Amino acid sequence: MESPERVELPAAFEDADVDVLVQLIADMMERVMAHNDQIPLSPESLTRFHSRTAPGISILDYLRRIVRFTKAERACLLITLHYIDQISARMPAFVLSSLTCHRFVIAAICVSSKCLCDAFCSNSVYAKVGGIPVAELNVLEREFLRIIDWNLTCTGEVLQEYYVNLVRQFSKGGYVISDAQSYSSLSSDSDMDTEFSPTSSPAPTPQPVMQTLHPHSSGNVPSTSRREPSTFLIDTATLAPEAPQPPTLEQNMAFAALQQEHAQELESESDMDTAR
Repeated sequence: MESPERVELPAAFEDADVDVLVQLIADMMERVMAHNDQIPLSPESLTRFHSRTAPGISILDYLRRIVRFTKAERACLLITLHYIDQISARMPAFVLSSLTCHRFVIAAICVSSKCLCDAFCSNSVYAKVGGIPVAELNVLEREFLRIIDWNLTCTGEVLQEYYVNLVRQFSKGGYVISDAQSYSSLSSDSDMDTEFSPTSSPAPTPQPVMQTLHPHSSGNVPSTSRREPSTFLIDTATLAPEAPQPPTLEQNMAFAALQQEHAQELESESDMDTAR
């Protein structure tokens, strides 16, 4: 059987086709989610980004929908991975799963577009595209900014590193970066194998795939020489799966309480908007 034809991608992420970039990002997110979905949900792990059930649209189609209707730029898509690493480091309770991914992604792209782009959509547009009420997106946006402490940017080298590793770890194969020598410092196999190999754990349940790449210190972006293991720069295929467990009564009660508190906040915000 013949091996599939390999498609050459541009050396720089800025030149990559947007849909190819979406495929790469969605592929990695799906693998991380598949692992994290097997971790039993605990009441203390609930966050604003949790939904009661997983959305009926895949993250690939969700990202394509966002790109189609908001014209999200390449940097805004890639930096979403950086945000996940940063927030996972700041908020250990957050885990990228089928219950959190979609809401996190729409909030992240909404925020990154405002930060990185000269032109961007209103929250009402992002909310409609994301399939959530605008008041809910406002709450998610505030929570996102609070957790990440307004550290919304990173260097182009960091985004390029995500791009190189997404191509290398694409589960379907078939993509290769042209002129790889130009980015040897980013894509050296020996360098990556040494710094980004996941470590095994004796714990009886899978551990969340959520480490930081570039933790901020006093608002400054540290040198790449100080980088640490990252969610998206490791091979998730090496993580041992375990059968998922249904939520307990305590978890369901905690989730219901969180949802009720969230609903009260949305109602309060709606009343304030009406009063204005």
